[in-house]
Amino acid sequence: MKKTITLILTLALVVLCFAACGKSEAPAATEAPAEASAAATEAPAELEKIIVGASSTPHAEILEQVKEALAAEGYALDIVVYDDYVLPNQALADGTLDANYFQHSPYLDSYNAANGTELVSAALIHYEPFGIYGKGIEDLSALAEGATILVPADDSNETRALFLLQQEGLITLPEDASAEVGVTTLDIVDNGGYDIQAVQADTVPAQLENSDKGTIAVINGNYALQAGLNAADALAVEDASGDAAQTYANIIACRKGEADSEKIQALVKALQTDAVRDYIAASYNGAVVAIF
Repeated sequence: MKKTITLILTLALVVLCFAACGKSEAPAATEAPAEASAAATEAPAELEKIIVGASSTPHAEILEQVKEALAAEGYALDIVVYDDYVLPNQALADGTLDANYFQHSPYLDSYNAANGTELVSAALIHYEPFGIYGKGIEDLSALAEGATILVPADDSNETRALFLLQQEGLITLPEDASAEVGVTTLDIVDNGGYDIQAVQADTVPAQLENSDKGTIAVINGNYALQAGLNAADALAVEDASGDAAQTYANIIACRKGEADSEKIQALVKALQTDAVRDYIAASYNGAVVAIF
């Protein structure tokens, strides 16, 4: 009898337990805040890419300063660095680049004429004064007769170098010589008794370093910077009060018909700012000068 009663009580407890458990409800799912739900459904906006070819110094360095400003306008700046003066224009002409930043207008005009391309200037950004640098010589007045003078060999830069040598009274050019027409070492009327050698522009600093004592060289501003040459140590520089600053200002170049496009204008706007001007002034000690 006791066993029967115990069994009945045990069964009753089990039934009560199941009944109690059946009444408990699972906690309600927590709803996500409306803001979080909206954010989850909105993918981050994809930035439109701007691909710009540039020389490493100072052009690529200056471009690095505007990446954030362009990102705020919806553009991702992709900088492609080149170490010569031909490939950036080839890549721009064939559509690989959206723009390039390494040259001045006379060089661009010369490239277009030689290659049948239609590349144009979208904006002037900076000016790099050409300088004369010496190997073991501290003043041009000490330049010996027959000394070697190295100049860059490409069209516009050779012209520019020869005008600087004439500015310093070392050579004489034809009276009608001009940057628009251009001159080469073959046009020199009086070489002053010096051995003037035109060599590839990007090799001038290295050739000066490996030359005999008493050699001088006319060097592009960006190649001087890359070689660790300080503009303050130059034996002479171009007269900044003349037309050189405007004529030889470094430009943003693009394809014809695209200078006013939103993409190119966004790039120009990002570069032509007080922040970029201040960066140039603080970084290059007069070897690079903003011209906007």
